[in-house]
Amino acid sequence: MPERLTEMLMDTWTPLIILWITVLPSIYMAPMNQSQILPSGSTTGLKRLTEEQRVLNRSKRGWVWNQMFVLEEFSGPEPILVGRLHTDLDPGSSKIKYILSGDGAGTIFVINDKTGDIHAMKRLDREEKAEYTLTAQAVDRDTNQPLEPPSEFIIKVQDINDNAPEFVDGPYHATVPEMSLVGTFVTKVTATDADDPVYGNSAKLVYSILEGQPYFSIEPHTAIIKTALPNMDREAKEEYFVVIQAKDMGGHMGGLSGTTTVTITLTDVNDNPPKFAQSLYHFSVMEDVALGEPIGRVKANDLDTGENAKSSYDIIEGDGMDIFEITTDAQTQDGIIRVRKPLDFETKKSYTLKVEAANIHIDPRFISGGPFKDTATVKIVVEDADEPPVFSSPTYLLEVHENAAINSVIGQVTAHDPDVSSSPIRFSIDRHTDLERQFNINAEDGKITLATPLDRETNMWHNITIVATETRNHSQVSRVPVAIKVLDVNDNAPEFASEHEAFLCENGKPGQVIQIVSAVDKDDPKNGHYFLYSLLPEMVNNPNFTIKKNEDNTLSILAKHSGFSRQKQEVYLLPIVISDSGNPPMSSTSTLTIRVCGCSSDGIVQSCNVEAYVLPIGLSMGALIAILACIILLLVIVVLFVTLRRHKNEPLIIKDDEDVRENIIRYDDEGGGEEDTEAFDIATLQNPDGINGFLPRKDIKPDLQFMPRQGLAPVPNGVDVDEFINVRLHEADNDPTAPPYDSIQIYGYEGRGSAAGSLSSLESSTSDSDQNFDYLSEWGPRFKRLGELYSVGESDKET
Repeated sequence: MPERLTEMLMDTWTPLIILWITVLPSIYMAPMNQSQILPSGSTTGLKRLTEEQRVLNRSKRGWVWNQMFVLEEFSGPEPILVGRLHTDLDPGSSKIKYILSGDGAGTIFVINDKTGDIHAMKRLDREEKAEYTLTAQAVDRDTNQPLEPPSEFIIKVQDINDNAPEFVDGPYHATVPEMSLVGTFVTKVTATDADDPVYGNSAKLVYSILEGQPYFSIEPHTAIIKTALPNMDREAKEEYFVVIQAKDMGGHMGGLSGTTTVTITLTDVNDNPPKFAQSLYHFSVMEDVALGEPIGRVKANDLDTGENAKSSYDIIEGDGMDIFEITTDAQTQDGIIRVRKPLDFETKKSYTLKVEAANIHIDPRFISGGPFKDTATVKIVVEDADEPPVFSSPTYLLEVHENAAINSVIGQVTAHDPDVSSSPIRFSIDRHTDLERQFNINAEDGKITLATPLDRETNMWHNITIVATETRNHSQVSRVPVAIKVLDVNDNAPEFASEHEAFLCENGKPGQVIQIVSAVDKDDPKNGHYFLYSLLPEMVNNPNFTIKKNEDNTLSILAKHSGFSRQKQEVYLLPIVISDSGNPPMSSTSTLTIRVCGCSSDGIVQSCNVEAYVLPIGLSMGALIAILACIILLLVIVVLFVTLRRHKNEPLIIKDDEDVRENIIRYDDEGGGEEDTEAFDIATLQNPDGINGFLPRKDIKPDLQFMPRQGLAPVPNGVDVDEFINVRLHEADNDPTAPPYDSIQIYGYEGRGSAAGSLSSLESSTSDSDQNFDYLSEWGPRFKRLGELYSVGESDKET
């Protein structure tokens, strides 16, 4: 405690000593005005200034004002005296008034306007504000007129050790590789102290480790943490908790301190090899396992982590190196054993492998620690499975001639059951590949036979699928493709490649080539086509034409003479026999049409018709066609005119080919009254019984001629209309020339047996004046109105 008090006193009086040593000499050495403001207690200095002023006789004075000091955090019963302001113009009559302005004036710092004493009214904190800038001025108390210009000065707050060091960025986390050498840099920490770093030792820090020995150390002044122990193993201990202390006052007693923590993690290095959990592994697998399927896993453990723990697996020895493979699982770092080739229980029942696991990333610093790899033995047992049949070949190619007989054998497929307990095999054809059922197969021995004839020219290849099924287990099925090639047989005769029509010029020369013809054959011989051309035996001595075989397998037709004429013969037909080179050969006869034409002097065909030859000179073919068209048009007009006249003279009766149900006949004549005998048959009206002979009908046109049927007996007078209609209906139903279905027939019969008699005036021998119409009133209500009209007429007449 006495030491602490001594330090505080030293801190308090040191500024005052510095003030007297540094400030006062500067004041004495500077020239000053008579109104110079000075600190209190500097009387000697004032006298010396006055003497110098008298000697120099200078009217203007100046001075340098230095800073004042006040101790921070000082508190007492009374305000602290910071300093005193005074001027030599003050005779002591209290006419001078001192004024203080600036930072904290009137609140923190107060001046006695009479004496010039400055006091600090509050407790000051240097860390809050280290210095204050103020302005001092002396004025006349009565007039407030300035006696001197204002002058600035600084009051500095003197620091004391009242702030402990702090680690602003703590707590810290750091990493360092395991197995690092002693003195390897780990991290650096930093503490701050709010005290004045310039004055004294309040902010002078010293670092030390409170916890973390003997693994780590720290430099006292730089705060750099380093490793202090060699061969620290992450696998033994991965994380360390270190406590760091920072102490001010240079680490001496009485200084303040602060602490922080540093969590140091050892990072991994590849200092451990992989190690299999067991030296021998056993696995079993079915022989029908699919290729690429995993059959087991092995694991080599590595105490390292991350990239240092990654290992690669390989099969380095064993009788199944080409049958199996091993890969690394990137997630679990397991070694996955897979099947590369098919297994066969009947061939080999077990395999032994030697598997090696090796680190991928090796640290050369630890390579001397031993090989970073390990090995283990893997035994794999193959188990028997019911396998499908196996064909003797993966594909089959068969050949058959297109003229092969039905049911002939064209080939055979074979298959067997690979299992120990072999099962019989049955063969069949997948009919989806043989929709036309052109082939059959023997279910027992696999012989393929022909079911329908084949035609190479229609389909040269047939692709079918043969199915082999175990009789004991129908689920075990195998398939094999069979390609059947149809071989060619010479069964098609050659013929012209296209229909040819040759043109021969009248002015042609003997030996001139008229036409070159070629032939085609649907067959496809192995050595290519070779055709033989000849004329029919009866045409061998043809006086007009001859043939010549060309080297390119074509035929040239040549004229034997000149002087051909269209008038004499316009067209020549030349039969040509074409034979192929097959065995047996096939032949056909094609006829070449040769037309004689008129040509120009350079051999260009101009016209091949006889008519053109006899046309007048200057009349072209186009003009002839125009003339013929005009003639045809005139003929058509004449025919139409005659047809229209004939239709106009036809009687107004339904035409033979017309159906009255579908036609409306319009009459535009008004009739000529009783004298008009053209529109109806007057004889029929006069004699309803009519003639009993056959009356031809005009509504149809009979296909056959029928004899006129016997007329019906005359209808007696007084016959009922119903009976008349029934008779005519019966007649129409039995008439084969009547139109089908329903039709309308017109009868000119007015009826017989009416009490009123005929209303027609055709047979009346009396005039209207002789008629008596009284009987009309007796006919019933339908004739009542008619009777009234005629009765009225008679009475009016008599009147």
